[in-house]
Amino acid sequence: MAGRINDDDVKAVRDAVPIDAVVSEYLQLRNAGGGNLKGLCPFHDEKSPSFQVSPSKGLFHCFGCQEGGDTIAFVMKIDHLSFSETVERLAAKAGITLRYEEGGYNPSHQRGERIRLIEAHQAAAEFYVRALESPEAEIGRTFLAERGFDQEAATHFRVGYSPAGWDHLTRYLRGKGFSDKELITSGLSQDGRRGPIDRFRGRLMWPISDTAGDIVGFGARKLRDDDNGPKYLNTPETPVYKKSQVLYGIDLAKKDIAKASRAVVVEGYTDVMACHLAGVTTAIATCGTAFGNDHIKILRRLLMDNGSARVIFTFDGDSAGQKAALRAFEDDQKFAAETYIAIAPDGMDPCDLRLVKGDDAVRDLVEPRTPLFEFALRQIVGRYDLETPAGRAAALDEAAAVVAKIKTSSVQREVAVQLAGLVGILDQEFVVRRVAQLARWARDKGGDHGDRGGRVGPQGRGQRAGAPQQAAPAPAFSGPALNLRSPAHRTERELLKLALQKPALVSPAFDAYGVDEFTAAPYAAVRRCIEEAGGAEQGIADDRAYLGAVLDAAPDNTVRNLVTELAVEVFHGRTIDETYAGMHLVHVRLRAVDRRIADVQSSLARLGNHVAPQDLAAAQNEVWVLQQYAQTLRAHGAAAL
Repeated sequence: MAGRINDDDVKAVRDAVPIDAVVSEYLQLRNAGGGNLKGLCPFHDEKSPSFQVSPSKGLFHCFGCQEGGDTIAFVMKIDHLSFSETVERLAAKAGITLRYEEGGYNPSHQRGERIRLIEAHQAAAEFYVRALESPEAEIGRTFLAERGFDQEAATHFRVGYSPAGWDHLTRYLRGKGFSDKELITSGLSQDGRRGPIDRFRGRLMWPISDTAGDIVGFGARKLRDDDNGPKYLNTPETPVYKKSQVLYGIDLAKKDIAKASRAVVVEGYTDVMACHLAGVTTAIATCGTAFGNDHIKILRRLLMDNGSARVIFTFDGDSAGQKAALRAFEDDQKFAAETYIAIAPDGMDPCDLRLVKGDDAVRDLVEPRTPLFEFALRQIVGRYDLETPAGRAAALDEAAAVVAKIKTSSVQREVAVQLAGLVGILDQEFVVRRVAQLARWARDKGGDHGDRGGRVGPQGRGQRAGAPQQAAPAPAFSGPALNLRSPAHRTERELLKLALQKPALVSPAFDAYGVDEFTAAPYAAVRRCIEEAGGAEQGIADDRAYLGAVLDAAPDNTVRNLVTELAVEVFHGRTIDETYAGMHLVHVRLRAVDRRIADVQSSLARLGNHVAPQDLAAAQNEVWVLQQYAQTLRAHGAAAL
């Protein structure tokens, strides 16, 4: 049985790997204020960033889908790993040797499946790279040289060669301690008559990495005429390789994509190489499949959907390339970025263009000129005879249906006007009305009541811009739902944020506050967690350990998620200091005092003449003391606490 990872080692891993560095491997982060960072959530689709990271606290939280937690929780969620697999992966990144309890450490048996498969691919990549230097691989080196790639280029992209024998790699990986089951599961080997054999034989090999830089598969190019397989053979679907979710070159391009707010989508491995070597370091390619939804999600997280972002598609000029462009246009509205198409003269791909005309021609190719929607519409309209009324009507019918899919009404109108010009219809408003009508029919038929200008706010999804924010009631709590229109709830929330993020500003006064001073049941639950963790004063010496203790005290995931949310949420005030903290301490206490006064007076009113004299005197005295305390709080503020 796999040993349990030592608790001290788990803590060391949490502390050693900065959460912002890990999250940045998957999405672009920008300053959110208050020392926090923000980006587009990788766990749900959103148009504006509601995903926040607190490097100082080591936590993340999405205010849209409510996912949250520490570095380990993030990697577990995004890469679908177990807890042990995640800790092992992060430990390897940090250079930490883990200790295992209950039986010690046996690497060949206790490594998680994903970790083992990644290690197998890394070992295979090294094997293929060395094999490219062998006499047998001369055909592969010649292939690269004929396309303008020297040894330095091959090394940079880790291009390799798979020997033509049946089981060279399989035997090599067995010698490294990998089991036959692991080799079959990884897709590096396949079942043969007498056991596993190599899947890739006698081919040029490109390693395919995920966004984090881990090799998860390979693309293999046929070199010999006697190879009866396809021209390109990719790794099959495995636990770590999903072709619809990987982009070749993303590990090399992601930083420049985020920095330049631009991505260039090409069709093949050699096209990516040619672009990068020509200085277009934002080029990526799909791996044997059409550019689809999951690829869009990867790019959107890197581009951050800002208004100046651009995605340029470079498709071949043949019919297959045109079809690919039309497919891309169907998904165009899933980008906030502007999309363009670039087709080289004579239908050359970037690799051929670089070989024939040089690096400058490749850089010039990907300068955006033709919007993707314009290209797509020209392809549709070009199939009809626009010299006849019937041809223009037919072209309009097909093209208008495409334009009607554009969700933003202003963009839809603008494109409809351009469509009128392409078809040759002078009455632009007629085309605009036709497109709008088709859009309405599509919505009515599909019952599409999606985003109509709403946004994802800090308290929930689909809330209209400018509307008061109101969170849905949490099923785990009894009591009133959170309502941020309520001044009391707003103040309580801000005070809890102070207690979690800046405990030195509210201690020790906060720790004297009772759970009943928080009127929102969810906030009362968080207050109870802080109390069980030893109070906010514990956070002054070690804020990470303190937050960990508060999270551990949470009775369920609902409360735990709220703690994480409050620990990363930006404060409302501009200056967060003792004055700001004191104001919220006073307001929460004052409301609690006023509520108690009202409760006592209400009880006296209900009892009327039936209250005992001594009870009446005690109640009146309590009201008088509370009123004096309230007056002192109003006059002297936090000094009266």
